[in-house]
Amino acid sequence: MGKRIMSIICILAALCCFGYCAIVFMVKSGSRFYLVWAVGGVCFAVLAWMLYSGMWDKIPLVFRKIFMVAVLAGVTVFVIVEGCIISRFHDQGKEGLDYIIVLGAQMKQAGPSAVLKFRLDAAYDYLTANEDTICIVSGGQGSNEPCSEAEGMYKYLVDKGIAPERIIMEDQSTDTSENIAYSMALIGRTDVSVGIVTNNFHVFRGVHLAKAAGVQDVSGIAARSNVYFQLNNMVREFFGIMKDLVCGNLF
Repeated sequence: MGKRIMSIICILAALCCFGYCAIVFMVKSGSRFYLVWAVGGVCFAVLAWMLYSGMWDKIPLVFRKIFMVAVLAGVTVFVIVEGCIISRFHDQGKEGLDYIIVLGAQMKQAGPSAVLKFRLDAAYDYLTANEDTICIVSGGQGSNEPCSEAEGMYKYLVDKGIAPERIIMEDQSTDTSENIAYSMALIGRTDVSVGIVTNNFHVFRGVHLAKAAGVQDVSGIAARSNVYFQLNNMVREFFGIMKDLVCGNLF
């Protein structure tokens, strides 16, 4: 009975994964990470079949135990990292920062993607409330983008009324760690106060990358996110944090 219930749970999990994959695909997230949900659905479906057919019991006990320990360890690490991500969801920075760095995201033919627009609107709000703060817009040009992310962000903010002389473009970076490193190279010093402007799920990594780069006074400024992509983005961010940990970028 226990294995039957577990197989039903796995089938439901597989259906949820496939369904969410379809939702993110149809809403157009801007990346192909949504395919991880299809992979997860396949894994749950295979596990359900193995439990239902009795194939699971034919696997040597030692391998089943190793598998269960690995799954438990993975879930534990995932929960801890997601807790760290959530802890930065409502960061609003400090008043009177010397600089804010707006981390790049996809530019489309029609302008900033929804994710990037949220970041730019948060930057606009901060800049209008703190008139002495300088803004660095950071992001290079991807193969599917009409211009560099920095150029698109610059135009968006200027069109909204931010003075051009308050905006510095960094248009060479290709990922978050380069966003931070190249932007700080433009600033030329680390004894300044810096705010990292990005979506709520991305603030934790952005702030810690800045700390690892030697910024002495750094805070996060969290922009909102698209509710349809939030789960997808948070899982994607987990892998981004693990990559930066392995590469030594965070500490």
